Amino acid sequence: MLFLLEKPGPMTDSSRSGVRKGSGFISRNNDDPTAEATWHFMSEAGIPRRKTLIWNVIPWWNGTIDIKRDEHEQGLQATARLIELLPKLRGVVLVGKKAGRAQPFLAGKGLYIATSPHPSPQVRAAFPTMWRGIGTTWHEAARHLGCLSD
Repeated sequence: MLFLLEKPGPMTDSSRSGVRKGSGFISRNNDDPTAEATWHFMSEAGIPRRKTLIWNVIPWWNGTIDIKRDEHEQGLQATARLIELLPKLRGVVLVGKKAGRAQPFLAGKGLYIATSPHPSPQVRAAFPTMWRGIGTTWHEAARHLGCLSD
């Protein structure tokens, strides 16, 4: 299962200065609220780490959460290269509205596609009911793909 989020946040920036330095990569173990929620929802859904890959449509951090059109196109090209490296990939969960814009790009690739709200603090605050349903959505996708804990 590929969990395709929108764009990495500042905690993935290993050059970040200050008290909370970034890890340099995307991980559910990063020290930020989105990573913590991701870990929680995957655990709640019964999805083992070994069955997942977390990636972003825009796989780089450039100092802003904004996504420009050309950046989105470049991100889709990078996603295509990633998918080519995953011959056993059977499904993708598009996590967040901006990631959801990749759905037409993924259509016709023979993959199961699910959509989910983003596990960010902003979504939790603005849409708490949707946020609480993330684990259920992820569980259903994992069940469909046969990726639940043994």
